[in-house]
Amino acid sequence: MKIQVLGPLSAEVNGGSIVPTAGKPRQILALLALYPGRVMPVPTLMEEVWGTDLPQSALTTLQTYILQLRRRLGTAMGPGDPGAAKEVLATRHGGYLLQIAPESVDVHEYERLVADGQSAFEEGDDERTATKLRQALALWQGPALVDVRVGPILEIEVMRLEESRLVTVERRIDVDLRLGRHTELIAELSELIARHPQHEGLHSQAMVALYRSGRQATALDVYRRLRMRLIEDLGVEPSPQLQRLHQAMLTVDPALDVPAGPRRGSTFDLYAA
Repeated sequence: MKIQVLGPLSAEVNGGSIVPTAGKPRQILALLALYPGRVMPVPTLMEEVWGTDLPQSALTTLQTYILQLRRRLGTAMGPGDPGAAKEVLATRHGGYLLQIAPESVDVHEYERLVADGQSAFEEGDDERTATKLRQALALWQGPALVDVRVGPILEIEVMRLEESRLVTVERRIDVDLRLGRHTELIAELSELIARHPQHEGLHSQAMVALYRSGRQATALDVYRRLRMRLIEDLGVEPSPQLQRLHQAMLTVDPALDVPAGPRRGSTFDLYAA
């Protein structure tokens, strides 16, 4: 079995899809897939599907959804082992689980690659860090579970995954800046700051990439527009780090022309106190 949740939900067995078209069974499959080999309690599954307003038939209906998933699984697995579907989508005391290897689900491969990248970062290997983080991000095919209706449980999972993705992007860009790839990053960072108009870390990276590419005026304009947005929307000034970065660009600080330095911190912390 191969399952993808980093984008549209996909689940294939022997090349055949087992993803149901109905919304609630899709939710159940997605939630079970996020925790392969782990029992998902019945109350958790019911909360995901119906929230706190459970219908009287919730348990029976949930069992029906599980049976529907097993039928699709059994069809894809073929007639050779009629009990195999029940072994893969198994019933346990108080819940259900997918008995599949974690590496069968793309999110677990993503998290493994991110961990490898972090290890390389701590060892000071920027090239390997960038490679591992790039491989991790390449697994994403769009927003997590973009075609699944999410309830309260999946909503938290999707938020966690999307935040992890953004942190990984930011970390990979920091490494690429240290490797001198500032010019290649400008287009990507322009899109990112448009998508995240109040994200100071991404704006600091865009400023540094532009500055190192000989576009000081544009870098300063990125700061000006962010400052106006923060004041108008939130009534706050940019953080001290960003203000110091802005001042360094005004005074043409030589430290801006070199990689982030021996602390190996983020671009945002380049001018931390």
